[in-house]
Amino acid sequence: MIDETLKQYTSNINHCVLFNREQINLIQMKMKKTSILVIFSLFLTLLLSAETITPVPPGVNESIAAAIKVGNSSELAKYFNNTVEIQIPGNEGTFSKNQAEMIMKEFFAKNSPAGFSTNQQGSSNGGAQFIIGTYKSGKLVFHVYILVKPVAGKMLIQQLHFENE
Repeated sequence: MIDETLKQYTSNINHCVLFNREQINLIQMKMKKTSILVIFSLFLTLLLSAETITPVPPGVNESIAAAIKVGNSSELAKYFNNTVEIQIPGNEGTFSKNQAEMIMKEFFAKNSPAGFSTNQQGSSNGGAQFIIGTYKSGKLVFHVYILVKPVAGKMLIQQLHFENE
């Protein structure tokens, strides 16, 4: 009877050990899956939070403002994207970089600069920058709006608006 009880007790212990090992293996598999999921989630979060936030190189907005202040279309064109939306009295549309430079050259020739002042600057989460200013030419005053966005690591003008006051 002791032998039978010992066999049954040993069988129960072996069954418990097997059951515990199966549980341990199941728990380990779940932990691996959870770890992989957590690592993937962290990677995805880091990837999405690095959303093309391009710092504005020092002096870009100042260089744009300086080019407008003296009416230098070739210097201004250095900051044009491949296409630029331009809105000036008598001419508006989307133009190539070269066309936009010629349009601004004509604008500055007709409206000689007497001054340009930046009234406000700002930025968005996506890295876009804006400049709002006032351009003076003789008795004419224009409200200026400039939108600058990061393109291939450079800050380039996307929109340039000069509106009569």
